[in-house]
Order: sequence, then C-alpha cells, then structure tokens
Amino acid sequence: MSLPQEIVADLQARLDLCQELLGVIEREAQALRRADQPSLFEFYQIRKNLLPRLNQSLDTLRRHRANWQQYSQDERARHPEIGMLLRQNQDLTMKLIVLDRENEQSLLRRGMVPARELPSVNRQRPHFVADLYRRQGTS
Repeated sequence: MSLPQEIVADLQARLDLCQELLGVIEREAQALRRADQPSLFEFYQIRKNLLPRLNQSLDTLRRHRANWQQYSQDERARHPEIGMLLRQNQDLTMKLIVLDRENEQSLLRRGMVPARELPSVNRQRPHFVADLYRRQGTS
C-alpha cells in the first residue's frame, strides 16, 4: 500500500511534469500565431520525449488511486494536501487539453495535419460523451 508521503511526492512530480508540458504547449501556441511558418519539429520532439514520463506518471497515479481508495475516511482526512494536489493536477490537465486542442485547431487551419491524423468529428460535439451515457442509461 502506498504511503501518503509517497502519494504526495508522486502527485507533486506529476504536477511539475504537467507544468513542463504546459510550457511547451504555450510556446507552440505562440509559434502558431506567428505569420511566418515556423518549424514545429522542436515541439514534436519535446512531446515525444515527454510521453514515456507521462505514461509512467499515469501508471503511478492509477496505482496510488487504488491504494488511496482503501484508506478510511479518517485516514484520508488527515492528509488534505493530497486532495489539493489532486485538484491542481486535474485543473492543469484540463488546461493542457484545452490549449492542446486550440493548437490542433491552428494546425488544422494551416493544413499541417495529415488526413490520417484528423480528429474524430465527435470531438467537435461538446456533449457527445454525455449524450452517449444518457443513451446507454435508458436502454
């Protein structure tokens, strides 16, 4: 079972990693706003290098989540910093997703995305997942 100190350390490491990714995505957004056609290969390489660390971090969080759910309510209440770090990680992850989608839209407008990499049309429907759950719940 994970110790709360280990969970805090891993959540903080995940937050730092997401901050690093946020910096990359923001720099990419700035590059995409420029009138000239800057090379985006640097951002691709950085993302490619960050991916294994993100996957490892995600696996660690999954393991901690399973262990954290086994703690009693009293035990969880003694570590409010874990809840705070979880919320910070969730907020930052949502920010990353939104900024990354904006960058993706910029790439699409410039025609810089190969046809095989085009996003699903369902991603453009904001209530697609909610509608899907609603339909599954009634049948």
